[in-house]
Parts: sequence; C-alpha cells; structure tokens
Amino acid sequence: MDHHTSELWSLLGGDPSMTSALRLSGGPVLPSRFDVTSFAQGAVGVASLAVSELHAARGGASASIEVPSHGACAAFRSEALQGPIGWELPPVWDRIAGDYRARDRWIRLHTNYAHHLAAVLVVLGLHPGAGRDTVAAAVSSWDAASLEAAVVAAGGCAAAMYSRAEWLTSEHGQATSDEQPLTLSEEDMVATDLERPRATGAPLAGVRVLDLSRVLAGPVCTRFLAAHGASVLRIDPPGFAEVPALVPDTSIGKRCASLDLGTDEGCTRLIELARQADVLVHGYRPGALERRGITHARLRAANPSLVLARLNAYGWRGPWSGRRGFDSLVQMSVGIAAASGEDRPSPLPAQALDHGTGYLLAAAVCRALTRRVQQRRVTTIHASLLGTANHLIHRGFVEPVASASPWPDEVFETVATAWGPLRRVRCPGQIEGIAPRWPHPPGPLGTSPPTWPGPGDLPQG
Repeated sequence: MDHHTSELWSLLGGDPSMTSALRLSGGPVLPSRFDVTSFAQGAVGVASLAVSELHAARGGASASIEVPSHGACAAFRSEALQGPIGWELPPVWDRIAGDYRARDRWIRLHTNYAHHLAAVLVVLGLHPGAGRDTVAAAVSSWDAASLEAAVVAAGGCAAAMYSRAEWLTSEHGQATSDEQPLTLSEEDMVATDLERPRATGAPLAGVRVLDLSRVLAGPVCTRFLAAHGASVLRIDPPGFAEVPALVPDTSIGKRCASLDLGTDEGCTRLIELARQADVLVHGYRPGALERRGITHARLRAANPSLVLARLNAYGWRGPWSGRRGFDSLVQMSVGIAAASGEDRPSPLPAQALDHGTGYLLAAAVCRALTRRVQQRRVTTIHASLLGTANHLIHRGFVEPVASASPWPDEVFETVATAWGPLRRVRCPGQIEGIAPRWPHPPGPLGTSPPTWPGPGDLPQG
C-alpha cells in the first residue's frame, strides 16, 4: 500500500488493516514536481474505502477496491475535461482573472464572482470594462503585498506569490505550518430515537446531505456522496451566480434549491432542513452563519445526530482563518506556485487542493456515518485547502513526467443535462459490487424546492 494513502487513512482514524482491500494501479499521469498523481489516487482511494466501510456497517458485503491512476487524475481535472455535445460552455475564468507582475513579485487576482471583480477594479481605480492590458499596467505600479491587502480589505480575493521559506516566516504561515487537511472531533449522541440507517440499496441510500458549499471542494465532496446513493440538496442564495462553467460538473446528482439566509424565514427553513438531514456540508467563512443565528449549538439542538462538515481556504487558526480564498490563491501563498523556481507562477496541473480536499471530506463524512451507526458517536469535521497543501508539500518532490498521458475512453461517460448531452469524467474509484450512479442530471441552480423528497423519491442505487 502506498504510504501516501496509509497516511491519509490514518488521518481519518481508519483501521490500518482495511487498507489491504485497496489497490492503486497505473503510473504517473499529471506532470508536476509534486506527487499529484499519487495524491489523487490516495484521496479517491480513502473516499472509496470509507464508502465500502459504511456499506459493510449498514449490512452490505466487504469489498475490494481499485483506483487506477488515470481515473483518479481525470477526476481531479473534471471541470476542465467536461465536453458539451452540441452546445458550448462559457470560459472557466473571468476576463481579467490570473497572474500579474507587480513591482516586486507576482500576484494572482481571482475575479470569477462579480463582487470580487468589482473590488479589484475599485482598488486599481479602473472602469468596469477595463481589460487585461489595462489591469496589468495598473498592477505593475503596486507592491504585491500592498495590493493583496487592499483587495482583501475591499472584499475581493488576491494572493501574492511567496516561496515556501517566505511563507513559513509569515505570521499566518507560522500559525498553520502543521495544519492537517482535516480534523475530526466526536461526542456521544444524546438522541434516543435515531432510526438505524437502512442496509439495502446503495451505500448511502437514505442518507440526506445538506450542501451549502460553492465552487469545487465542497461540491466535489457532495457529488461523490450523491454518486453512492445520498440524497443531496444544495442550497444557494436566490439568484446566486455560481461560475457558470462549473455548474454542469458540480450539480450532477443533486437537487438544487435557494434560500435567503438574510431573512428569519430563510434561516428557520434551513434549520428545519438540517433537523431532517444526516449531514451538513458548508464552506461559509467562520462567523458567517453564526451572524445569521445558525450556530453550532442551534444545529446540534435541532439535530443531535447531524454530521457537521466545514471547510475553508486558509485554515482554522491564525490571522487569515476568515480570509476569502480559492485553490489557485492558496497555491500562490504557501509556496506551491513558486516551487519550480521559474520566473513566473507554476501552478499544479489540476485544482488538486480543491479536489483533494473534496474527496478527503467525503471520506470523513462516510467515516463519521459509520461511527454513528456502530458507536452512536456524532462528528464535527473541519477541512481546509491550506491543510491539504501542507500535506502535499510535506510529501516532497518527485521526478515529473514530461506531459499528461492521453486520457483513455473508459474514464468518461456521456450524461444528459439541462443544456444538452455532456461527456464527463466518471465517478472515480472501483468498488467491487458497487456501481456509482448519479440520481439527478446536472441543471441550473435554484430550480428545486427547498424540501427533502418523500421516502418514495429517495434514490435507492
């Protein structure tokens, strides 16, 4: 067994002997100085292992698991590899998003959301229609750290590029140098009327997952849970404009509804949904839900058996714990983008922090459900992109392959969507006797009612 995978399974509190059922096959796929291929296999492997463990805990048979490297790596690039058939996707990135040379070093501006774009343009003193050349000229007159701080203060997202050594001398780098991809805390359940999960159908059949996450890491987690039978209800603000190119990839398998959490009515409805759920996954920054009265204590009071899974970008300690962030920004901050030693940022060949965190979070959720079934323990999970970056960095460098290997046809499938047929990456991980299935086709956000389906409507696998 790859030590990488054993380390991740141990982090999840898994029984070491169970890894004997997991086989990783194939060679390096993604070109990088970091071992992204093994990390992808490891993250998908422990997620698949946790699904199999839960299936056995609910009365199913134990199973062997194989994770081919091409399938895991393709899954880590799923948003880039999706191919519309007879229709078009908009660009993944906004027109000015990307890397710019400031006076002293590189900086990345993340402007995929309209309010983040507006913040950058206001700080730079530019008009709304400014293009890349105009932005580049404006950025060149700033020191990167000053521009980063100004954009963040204005409610936007930016990250200057630092070497690993520079990052570890910073206040937040020091505070989070040993942060793990996730932490799990448990407590005894106080509920006495918990219905034991059913042992028929797909591994997560009958499990209700409330999804309050955006972009990639959280949606990757809940997408994987949906593929294995969970009923996933995604909640967004009314009219929320997710990155359009991501929605066909991340909405598959889910029902998507909207609630206005700025109102008492919306918050009350969310608490009611949580009361009837098994799992809540959210990526709100620390304090954001609490300011709306949706506290940990209130959620626990409503549903003592609820598995709570939280994720953020920059970790759960230190001065940046509440900072807005994305995979590409964390790569810039912590030293990944600078690791090649080249004159410009050299990012990973996939949004590996997002995808890796997503699969690890799915594994943690499944392990938490297993503990709930077997020992009546309820779990709170905290995950971060920064912790995942630490894990990848600590694994050290490898000799990179020259370029990505061609993708074999078997890693793809064609599915129907609300926009037309889509060639997309299959759910990764091959669990003996278990066939992942997406219960709902991809579609626009906010089109389902904010209610759980009736018992006869739950996907059974």
